Amino acid sequence: MRLSCITFAVALFHRTFAIYHSGVMLFVNSAARMPIRVFASVLIAAAMAAVFASPMQAQTSQTTPQGQPANGVYIASDPLANVKYDNKWDVSVGMAYGHIHAGPNLREGANLGGLDLSGSYWLTKHWAVEGSGRGYLGTSGVAPNSVNLAGLFVSQYMFLAGPEYLGPHNKHAAIMLHALVGGVYGDFNTDLRNNKPGPTGPAAFYDNQMTYGGAFGGHIDLNRSPNWVFRITPDALMTGYDGTSLYPHTQWNFGISVGAEYKFKKKR
Repeated sequence: MRLSCITFAVALFHRTFAIYHSGVMLFVNSAARMPIRVFASVLIAAAMAAVFASPMQAQTSQTTPQGQPANGVYIASDPLANVKYDNKWDVSVGMAYGHIHAGPNLREGANLGGLDLSGSYWLTKHWAVEGSGRGYLGTSGVAPNSVNLAGLFVSQYMFLAGPEYLGPHNKHAAIMLHALVGGVYGDFNTDLRNNKPGPTGPAAFYDNQMTYGGAFGGHIDLNRSPNWVFRITPDALMTGYDGTSLYPHTQWNFGISVGAEYKFKKKR
């Protein structure tokens, strides 16, 4: 296109024959036969066409490097492509729920909320040692009494450890099983307002005590990246209250926590 514009501009000045009425034949330019205004307009248009034709020609001559996608092409990426289950350590934290009975003869249970902090050290692809610390706080109903006690504060703290097993898994999710045992501390007398503690008191709560306990269940992990995991941990919670009172009683209750896990990428 640039060459055509230049050719057109040159043609304007090409010498041609002109025969006048007097019979005289002279060489004149084609541009000379045009009015000055028309000639100037044509010359400017030809120059502008030549200028704009050069970048367009250069653009069409450029080639896309081999293997490079053109502009506007969608490139699919998989954020879970590097989920390998080869980490050596992981930690998790979640909001926890646990149900307990604050006394051996209380029919009304207590729904407690708290925190679940756990960590695992992986020995092999499928086996790990897990430790877990859990705290639950809330209020509990009491036995019928004559001192107007109701809705008293109670708390429970669990310190557990045991084996963990990696079950069915893929890059999207995994199911892990664990059997954790250890100690449990129950605080039942903080809010008794100077009334007699223990199962024979007006609230009929347990005595404050340290006893055995356990958590039997596992994790449901939903991978969000190679390092970050959304974790759900349902468990059957066992407590061994009440070895220091007149009413021994082993409880089984439901507990669950929901939170996040982080996998350290130091490979085994």
